Amino acid sequence: MNKKESTSVVGNERQLKYREALNEALREELLRDASVFVIGGGIGQRGGSYKVTVGLLDEFGPRRIIDTPIAEASFTGAGVGAAITGMRPVVEILFIDFTSLIIDQIVNQAAKYRFMSGGKGRVPMVLRTQGGSGNGLAAQHSQSLEAWYYHVPGLKVVMPSTPYDAKGLLKSAIRDDDPVIFIEHKLLYLTEGYVPRDEYTIELGIGDVKRRGNDVTIVAWSNMVSRALLAAEKLAREGIDAEVIDPRSLVPMDKQLILESVRKTEHLVIVQEAVRRGGVASDIASIVQAEAFDFLDAPIEIVAGKNTPIPFNVQLEKASVPQEPDIMNAVRKVLHL
Repeated sequence: MNKKESTSVVGNERQLKYREALNEALREELLRDASVFVIGGGIGQRGGSYKVTVGLLDEFGPRRIIDTPIAEASFTGAGVGAAITGMRPVVEILFIDFTSLIIDQIVNQAAKYRFMSGGKGRVPMVLRTQGGSGNGLAAQHSQSLEAWYYHVPGLKVVMPSTPYDAKGLLKSAIRDDDPVIFIEHKLLYLTEGYVPRDEYTIELGIGDVKRRGNDVTIVAWSNMVSRALLAAEKLAREGIDAEVIDPRSLVPMDKQLILESVRKTEHLVIVQEAVRRGGVASDIASIVQAEAFDFLDAPIEIVAGKNTPIPFNVQLEKASVPQEPDIMNAVRKVLHL
């Protein structure tokens, strides 16, 4: 953990920043398992551009915290090879946009190896990256590309929304025997939340009810969870009781949690930052349509990013992805208000 950052403690509760929780997860797993190592550009002395790996080089040395040139294809390939031989690499790609440079290593090699080896081989690798809009970083540094990896058999996809989830899910991802695409969000790194001092993990494929309600189900992940929660609080003042479901991992997905909520509320809004076309939200809608259609009292609403590259201008950037009013309007629509 960065010594310059302070940990807030109230009673027995400890508040950590999202990036501090990730740092703690990496440190604990590096201590627990000698086969774990971290590799990526700028992760050593710099501690990563988002300061997730701060202090790890000093503690674990350059053999386990491997700082590389800007050569994503090379060090990702090294990670895949190391995983095949029994190591547990955590590969960091600064922006998910840059994973376009490593598609072959991830999609054609890591994702296929277990299947093509008849189940004898494993690729226990975590690819840590971050995506989403924010901070005016423009079209090549602001995309939400989770649907690319959601589509590929053999990959697991995790998108935590809170510090608690980030730590527990990253620890589980590192211990998993399959390749995991672990997608963070640039606007979440400085958010704070409760993180227990005691050891814990969160099983991949187990979603979470972030807010209980009876009138409408809102499914959201990553940074859209916080916006959905803010929208739900404002809707409560109008007498609308919204339930907010966070899948936490998209693959595997806790579809039963979503279906149970929809069967209770009979209304569904799905929120994703990514553009709607070909998105995960559409697949979730198809699952609910197939397995809970008789419970729906209105068509499913999807709130998604506009079908456009993310603009550099911060006001246009904001207009291109879902905001609280967009979520609130979708809820009112499904409730015929």
